[in-house]
Amino acid sequence: MAEKMGKTLQDFCRPDRMALVVYDMQVGILHQLKDGAAVTEKVKTVLDAARRAGFPVIFLRHLSMPKPLMGRFQMRQAMAWQRTDDPEAVHPWFLRDTPGFAIAPELAPGPDEAILDKITFSAFEGTPLAIILRDLGLTSFAICGVATEIGIDPTVRQGCDLGLVPVVIRDACGAGHVDAAERALDNIAFMGDAILCSAEEMVAAMRQ
Repeated sequence: MAEKMGKTLQDFCRPDRMALVVYDMQVGILHQLKDGAAVTEKVKTVLDAARRAGFPVIFLRHLSMPKPLMGRFQMRQAMAWQRTDDPEAVHPWFLRDTPGFAIAPELAPGPDEAILDKITFSAFEGTPLAIILRDLGLTSFAICGVATEIGIDPTVRQGCDLGLVPVVIRDACGAGHVDAAERALDNIAFMGDAILCSAEEMVAAMRQ
């Protein structure tokens, strides 16, 4: 039984076991980060390695609802993020087909790669991500992108609850709030059901 169990990054880092999930690497989000360019470079390094090795690649994008479709929760959330008490002052940041909604051009998804839109923070909620992974017979996903404390953390937690093994590529995950991101990563490490690695380690594993 022990021989059949995957424990290490190398055990899971195979195209028939793992997909690469690129989370919210959108122009309008990256422009809000001081290190957006550096994070993009790390993500591109991992993405290039995944493409060379034939790993399935799935992009996520955060989508804002037009104001007429924003209910109480969506409006409250937008007001909190835009730091206003006036609903009339809210401007949806990530409307479809606006410049900020687009994925960073350096990462341009290929024709054989999926793009999933969501209005949630977990990449699994309200998207077919879990169905895609199950249909491919995968048991793991590696994740990179932004933001660690906002979307990476809940995606990892829900992925674990679905019986998948998440691999968090720490230095290829950006953050809007560094301290909050470190707390999120510390908690992921404490829980122990995900694997944490660097971009360099991931690229090396993808070459095996």
